[in-house]
Parts: sequence; structure tokens; C-alpha cells
Amino acid sequence: MRKLLMMLTLFFVAASLLPACRSQKDLITGLTDQPVKLSVFVSPPPDIKDVTTNVFTKHLEKTLHIKFEFEVVPESIMNERKKIVMASGDYPAVFLSGNFTQDEQLKYGRQGKLIPLNNLIEKYGSEIKKAFQKTPELKKAITAPDGNIYALPSVNECLHCWYAQKLWINQEWLKKLHLQVPTTTEEFYQVLKAFKTMDPNGNGKQDEIPLIGAYDGWYTKITGFLMSAFIYDNEQDYFYMQNGKIKLAAAQPEWKKGLEYINRLYSEGLIDPASFTQTTDALWHLANRPETHMIGSATVGHIGKAFSIKPGETRHKEYVTVPPLTGPSGFQAAGYFNSVGNGQFAITDKATETEQAAAMKLADYLYSEEAAVFNEWGPEGLWWRKGKTGEIDEHGRQAKYFLKPEFWEHRTQNVSWSQMGILYRNRDLRESWAVPDNPYDDNGYEHRLYMETLKNYKGKEPKERFPLNMFMESNDAIEAAQLRAQINDYIESNTVQFITGSKKMDSDWDAYLKGFEGLKLNRYLEIYQKSYDTYYK
Repeated sequence: MRKLLMMLTLFFVAASLLPACRSQKDLITGLTDQPVKLSVFVSPPPDIKDVTTNVFTKHLEKTLHIKFEFEVVPESIMNERKKIVMASGDYPAVFLSGNFTQDEQLKYGRQGKLIPLNNLIEKYGSEIKKAFQKTPELKKAITAPDGNIYALPSVNECLHCWYAQKLWINQEWLKKLHLQVPTTTEEFYQVLKAFKTMDPNGNGKQDEIPLIGAYDGWYTKITGFLMSAFIYDNEQDYFYMQNGKIKLAAAQPEWKKGLEYINRLYSEGLIDPASFTQTTDALWHLANRPETHMIGSATVGHIGKAFSIKPGETRHKEYVTVPPLTGPSGFQAAGYFNSVGNGQFAITDKATETEQAAAMKLADYLYSEEAAVFNEWGPEGLWWRKGKTGEIDEHGRQAKYFLKPEFWEHRTQNVSWSQMGILYRNRDLRESWAVPDNPYDDNGYEHRLYMETLKNYKGKEPKERFPLNMFMESNDAIEAAQLRAQINDYIESNTVQFITGSKKMDSDWDAYLKGFEGLKLNRYLEIYQKSYDTYYK
């Protein structure tokens, strides 16, 4: 298999170098006869072996008549390194893994370190302008208060990602114990008790873990899903909206009720205590232990975050999603995370005019469908192919693409960028891939996630929501960032203490609320309300 993959890789490298592939050298022709060198800050995903020799890298260099000079930074220190180089002035001409927040875009833009992209987009950005038309909110979301666009995000109109706050439950255990998928907090409590005491894994031991999560993964925290049966918890800023006013969920009586419920589960041994301290890797290793199947339910954005979904693996197929639970007051909310992310692509003042043009043409090509498919899935013929007649997509239309199940087998590769940089993947693209009749087929995983989301989460989000990413004036942004860090840390630490019982509701709740005064909660809400009223109303 390894030898075959190597031969295929060499083949696709050669194929990508052929002028006939797209003849995109014309995009740069007229600027220079020599490839334009671009110094680029990148943070490759860990599955990429060598971004310099990567097949997609070589395809871009040949297609766009450029030569990358990468500054490669590990993902784990990317944000720290970015801040260091921006402060020191030792930054490159281009960022492809900038992860610039709105605050940073405005700050570095006003300092002149990030150049406005507006004119370059107008001149070279045909694909970007198409994206603005297809996704009308995109341009508004990335335009700073001064009217400039300083960075471009990766766009992923992914239905199951928009509703990533999910709970997955073992349907085989439910069937064995003659139980239904729970719909209320009380029903869920009873199911967890049954998982703990009735030996659903059948090994004669009380070793089942009714509910598990992790503190560091993609929507793996237990509190988000459970709390949203009492009050909306988006797991990020703890804001919710009420008649146009921003409020902090974690300072409301409903939050206290939610903590009391989760504490009840914890105190009765229904939640794995490690859920508040363990990494997703630790969760993964426990869930995939071959000798014993122990997990009753898990809060993960998708079940592949807990269980292996490689072809031939079956344990993950035992799990289905639980709809947002309804709490004692009748409240129910699905977490909703459709937002434009941080800016990944940016051009700095280090770039010459020629480099600026070449960089923008690179960004524009990366926003094309051709580049998005290559970036994520590799070259045609390896892990994907064009859809055949009769293969249908999520909407029953002729499928444009077919993903081979072999894609899920690789752990390392050097043919794609694995979504590094920027991509534009709207729903038309994401939902144009062939789907199997059975979502549990080896090539049906994305279809399964789509169907689970459509069935249990879509449309159950609050009608009024605070935007997850928002521009604000520089001075306000600096103050808000400082307050946010302190307030979020305070909420997160106290949440765990109340759940685990190291703090008591009866004796410590009032002091917890009073603690927000010292953290200037009112000022914090005032800043965000002002920005919301200015830019989003």
C-alpha cells in the first residue's frame, strides 16, 4: 500500500506540473517571466509530511508561476509565534495561517503592517467576488469599521459543523435495556443510571462510563450541551441575546439550575470525572480500547472525535445523536456556530507590488472550487473521482464528486493541504458529493453527519443570537479582550468547582455572582452592546 501510494504521489506531482492542467500561468504572466517568490507564514496540519514538497504546493507553484518560501510554524505555537513576529517586525510578505482575530486585523491594519485588500480583490479577485455574491454576509463580516478588508477567512458552510454541540449515545445499549433516546433532562438521567447499573456491555462488571467528554477538543465539553437545556450556552463567550440586549448566561438563575443538574449527574457517578481534565487523545484511547467497550454517551462534535471511523471499524456505528434536551422549564436550544472565522490570509507591507498581485491571485485561486477540492481531498483519482451517472448527492441531484473510503485510512500524507490556508466551501460544494443509500457505509460518514444534524438539530437554535466574531474599535477591543480573558477563566473554573462539589450552591453561589462585580462585568457587557448596536443592528 505504501509503495502504491508513493507511485501515485509521484504520478500526481508530474501531472500537476503539466501546462495543460489549467494553464493558469496566465494569471501571473505580464508581471514577470520568473516565478514570483513569496515568503509565507504557514502552520501545516500534523498529517502533512513536508509542505515544501507537497503535491498541492507544487501544483500551486506551477499553476500560478510562484515559488513559496515557507516559514513553517507548528500549530501548537502558531498564535504565539505570529504575535512575536508582528511585534518584532520580522514577519513575511504573506500569511496563509494567520488566524488573525478581528481585533488583530484592525490593530495591524491601522499600524500599516497588514495592507488593505480591497483594491487587490477588485482587480484580481474574481473567485472572491463570486463568494461575496454567493455568501452575502461574508463581505460584511470581514470588513473592518474603517471600511478595509485586511484578511480573508476560510469559509466552510458545513451543516453539521454549524450544529457541532452534539451528544452521541450508544443505541445498542439502549436497545438491550429497552430504553428510548432521551428527550428531556430527567429521561437522560434515568438512561445514564441504567447504563451505570445494568451492565449493558455484558461483561459482568460495573465498568461502564455513562457519560464522557474532554476539555480541549472540538465541542467535547460536557457542560455546553447539558447547560443548553436550561439556558443557551455557546461555549465561547457565554453571551445570549434577549430583545436585542446582550446578557451573560453564566450570571443567570438558569445557569445555577443547570449546574445543579450536572452536579447531580456527577455526584452519582454518571459522568467520568476525567472529562474536565483529560485531552481528546485520552478520550480517544479509552473509547477505542479493544478489550472492553465502556462508553455509553459522549459529547463530541462528531463521533469520529471519540471513535475510529476507519473502514472496517464498527464501534462508532453504534452511536446516534441525542436531540437538544428539554429542561424542567421547557427550554431547549441547539448550539449554533455559523460564523465567519478568523482571517487566515493576509498580505503585509513587506510585499512588493508584484508580490501583492501574485499573493492575491493565489488567494483568489484558493477560493475556487478546483482548489478547494484539491486542498482538502488531494488530486483527482487518488481519494476522489468525478461522480458517475446515477450517483446522487444530498439533495437527490446528480453527484459531482465521489469520495473513496480509502481517504479515511491515512494518518499522514503529502498530497493535500488538509484545509490549510483558505478555502471557500459553500453548501453547494459540500453537499454535491455522492451519498450512499446507507449512511453507515464506509464512504457514508459525511452523509451520516448531515442526516443526524438535519434530524435532530437544524432549526432548534435560538432565533436571536450574538455574533461569535465581531469587529470593534481598537481601544474597546483591547479592553474587551482583557476583560473577556478574566471573565471566561472565572466562569470556567467556577463551573467545574460547582459541578464537582468543591463549591456549594447554597453557600457559594452569591459570592460567585458578586465576583463578577470585581471583574467589571457591566463594563464588559457595555462594550459589546455598543459594538453590536453600531455594526450589527
